[in-house]
Amino acid sequence: MTGNHEAHRHKRSAVVDLGSNSVRLVVFEGHARNPVTIFNEKAVLRLGRGLEATGRLNEDGVAQAMSVMARFNAVARGMQAEPFEVLATAAVRDASNGAEFIDVLRAAMPEASIRILSGLEEADYSATGVLCGLPQAEGLMADIGGGSLELVRLGDGRMHEARTLRLGVIRLSDRAGGDVQRARALVENDLDGVEWLANATGRTLYLVGGAFRALARLQIARTFYPLNIVHQYELAPEDAREMTGWVIGATRRTLERLPGAPRKRLDDMPFAATVLRRLLRRVQPDRVVFSVDGLREGWYMRRVAPGVMDEPPLEASSHELAARLSRSTTLPPALIDWTEALFAGETAEERRLRVSACWVSDTGALDHPEYRAEQTFLRILRQPGMALSHPTRAFLALVLAMRYEAELDQAFLQPARRLLDARGFQQAEILGLALRLAYVLCAGIPELLHGTALLRDGNRLVLRLSADRLASGTESVGRRLDRLAQAAGLAPVIEGA
Repeated sequence: MTGNHEAHRHKRSAVVDLGSNSVRLVVFEGHARNPVTIFNEKAVLRLGRGLEATGRLNEDGVAQAMSVMARFNAVARGMQAEPFEVLATAAVRDASNGAEFIDVLRAAMPEASIRILSGLEEADYSATGVLCGLPQAEGLMADIGGGSLELVRLGDGRMHEARTLRLGVIRLSDRAGGDVQRARALVENDLDGVEWLANATGRTLYLVGGAFRALARLQIARTFYPLNIVHQYELAPEDAREMTGWVIGATRRTLERLPGAPRKRLDDMPFAATVLRRLLRRVQPDRVVFSVDGLREGWYMRRVAPGVMDEPPLEASSHELAARLSRSTTLPPALIDWTEALFAGETAEERRLRVSACWVSDTGALDHPEYRAEQTFLRILRQPGMALSHPTRAFLALVLAMRYEAELDQAFLQPARRLLDARGFQQAEILGLALRLAYVLCAGIPELLHGTALLRDGNRLVLRLSADRLASGTESVGRRLDRLAQAAGLAPVIEGA
C-alpha cells in the first residue's frame, strides 16, 4: 500500500449529533464505502425536556452539555479528526435560547464547525444514512429523536418528499402531559397534515433513531432472536403491531426485567411505540426494517470520495474484509469462476452471495485451527460496520464455517438455522464444501487451481484434473469431493482432462 493510500485509509473525521435527548460523538476512520467507526460515545442530556412549556433549552442539560462538549472536543482533536463538525437538531433549532447556546459553544470550541440543521437538512442527512446501508430502499423512513420525527419517502436511491413533525419522544410526552392515550390523538392529528403519506403505503417502513432502536432491542430480547444486532433487523408488520401493543401496555417493572432494556429510555418507549403503531396503521408496510445508519452516517457519506456511494454495500464489505484478514486477495476471482458450474441456474441475488463468499473465504486463515470454523462463523455473523441483512450475514458465516470443516450438528451453527430458509442453508453448505475442496486443491494459489474444473454432468459431480494435476487426486481430495457430492445429491467422479 502506498503512502498516499495509507494516509487516505487513516484519515479521520468526527461528528457530534447534538440532539434533544442525547449528544453523541462519532469518529470515523478512512473514506471506505461502509463507515468504519473507531470511537462512539453518548451522553443523555435531555436538552429538549420542558421545551414545550418554556420555549427554552433545559437548564440542567445546557450545563451538562458544556462539560460533555469540552470532552468531545478534546477527543476529536486528540484523534486529529478533520473535519470535525457539530450538528444541532430540533431542540436547539426550536428553542428561543438555542442560538445563544450555540454562540457559547462556538466560543469554547473555535476549531469546530457548529451548525443548527433545518428540519429538511436533518431529514436529508438521515435519509442519506439509510441509503448508505440500503441503497435500494423503497418506502418511508421515520427517524425519531427527542424533539422531532423526520418522515422521508425514499425511492430510486434518493429522498423524495420530507416532513418534520413535533413528535420526538420527549416533546410528544410533554405535549401529552405524559398520557399515552392523549399522545395517540396528537400523533394522528400531526400525521393528518402529511398529505403525501399515502404515496408511501404498502412498501417498507425504515426506522431510525435511538427510541426505535430501543424497541428493537426489547423485541430481540423477548423473542430470543439469535442475533443481537439492530441494524437491518426486520419485523413482519403483524409482529411490529404486536410488539408496540405489548410495550404500550407493559409496566415499567416488566420492561426493566428484560435483558438489555435501555434504562434511560424506558419512559420514552411507550411514546415511541405509539408513534410506530400509528405509522403502521397509516402506511400498511410490507415489512419493517431498523437502520442504525442515520444522520451521522449521512453526514459521513457527504465527505467520502466521489463514486464510493455507488459501490454495492455487500461487494464493498466483502472486499474490505478480504483486504484486512485474508492472506491474499488474488484467489477469489479464480474461485468465483471455479464454482460457477456448480450453481448453474442461481438467481442474481444468489450469485451476489456466492461472489461475496468467495471474497471472504480466506478470512479465518490466521485463526487457531481447532477453533477456526467457530471463530470465523461468529466473526462474519457479528462483524460490525457491514451493511448486510441478517440472512446475508448468516449465509456468509455458514459458508465459511463449512469451508473450515464445521459439522452441521455443531451448536454454534444454530443462528444460521433460524435465519436462513431451507434453500439458503443448503446453498451455503454446498458452497462452503466446494470452497473447502478448492483450497485443498490449490493451497490458496490461483495458478494451482488452473487445470482443474468442477462441474455437474447429469447426476454426477465431476472433478476434472489435467494431467499435471492428477497427482492432486489424493485421498484428502477424494474425501472432500465425496462430502460435497453428498450434500449436492450427486455421484462423485474424478476424471482426467
